[in-house]
Amino acid sequence: MSSTSILRQVSRLAGRAWVAGYGQTPTGPAIVLGSSRFSTSTGASNQGASNAASNGASNGASNGDIRTDWTREEVKSIYEMPFLELIHRAAGMHRAHNDPSMVQRCTLLSIKTGGCPENCNYCSQSSHWSKETGTKAEKLMDLDDVYEAAVRAKEAGSTRFCMGAAWRGPSQVGKGQWQRVLDAVTKIRALDMEVCTTLGMLTPEQAKELREAGLTAYNHNLDTSPEYYEKVTTTRKYEDRLDTIESVRQAGISVCAGGIIGLGEGHMDRIGLFHQLATLPAHPESVPINALVAVKGTPFQGHEAPTGLDIARCVATARILMPKTVVRLSAGRMNFSFADQALCFLAGANSIFDGDKLLTTPNNDRNEDMEMFDMLGLRSRPAFLPYESGQESSKEAFGGSAGPVDGKETQKMTA
Repeated sequence: MSSTSILRQVSRLAGRAWVAGYGQTPTGPAIVLGSSRFSTSTGASNQGASNAASNGASNGASNGDIRTDWTREEVKSIYEMPFLELIHRAAGMHRAHNDPSMVQRCTLLSIKTGGCPENCNYCSQSSHWSKETGTKAEKLMDLDDVYEAAVRAKEAGSTRFCMGAAWRGPSQVGKGQWQRVLDAVTKIRALDMEVCTTLGMLTPEQAKELREAGLTAYNHNLDTSPEYYEKVTTTRKYEDRLDTIESVRQAGISVCAGGIIGLGEGHMDRIGLFHQLATLPAHPESVPINALVAVKGTPFQGHEAPTGLDIARCVATARILMPKTVVRLSAGRMNFSFADQALCFLAGANSIFDGDKLLTTPNNDRNEDMEMFDMLGLRSRPAFLPYESGQESSKEAFGGSAGPVDGKETQKMTA
């Protein structure tokens, strides 16, 4: 039997197991998840322990699963569950709140590469070590070139187009460049694509302008825990990240915020990251989970990449803590086998980035991704399906105007 046939068989059997649910769970200190209680330590089995997370597909999802008052100790207990038990619980929670066969395909384009004044130790675009990485500062791409890239992405099957600029924030650039970005958002939105940007720190006014241009979501990763953040960068503070996320949320734009695994952090830092994300005033629309791609010439060039099992544990933890959030399997997928990725999808990942690059780092081949989708029985999520954890920018997109929210654009979006 070929490896492809074996993986298909495992996928089918695993899917049946998760839908059926298991009859027993280990006992130990319990964590309240809405109406259910999760046991998190090994010991004698207890038939009475709740299986709400693992058989939610048959019993229906509970609004009580959605919490923003997690304690760090609760998050720790979930993250440190025995691995197979954690995957099982997360898979049940995923099926209770999401279609497990639907995975969104997104494309990320660097519209302004290099020359960033920040000193994020993992990033090849920092001007602090551009000589070591060989990354040259480039000009902001022309509007037409960005638009053509979005058209190609849509033709290839992507439903969300993300634009990244190596800026500290729009405040460092002139009005002309900022307007070009706003125009790109509006023009690409009219393609019936979801539009996301990652442009650094925003003021409330800049967030409002992006909202008016038609932006669907804004990405601003927290990277790691508050305690470890100063080991990652010293040119900004953790509070700066939180302030931008709040500005985005207040503007009615959906928040995309996640982290990077493999920055040299300990497992308590990973717990701290997920605790921070899960206790924001509202869960992010989406949480990208990135595996570090160590770039030669950066201070983190020697860091060991996380394993597929490391990422699956993070995906599962995020899924239990934020049941309705889109968990994006992001950078570093090239290091993972189809089986690694299948485990992540089982645990609750429901989005990937496709295309040959993620900003400046290599990414998986689209044809290989399509082969994987076919092998695992996955299908692409259409654009503008309602996001349960999205802000108004996501909710209004479905059946709403395809351009700026002030009503100037009348073209309708269709799913």
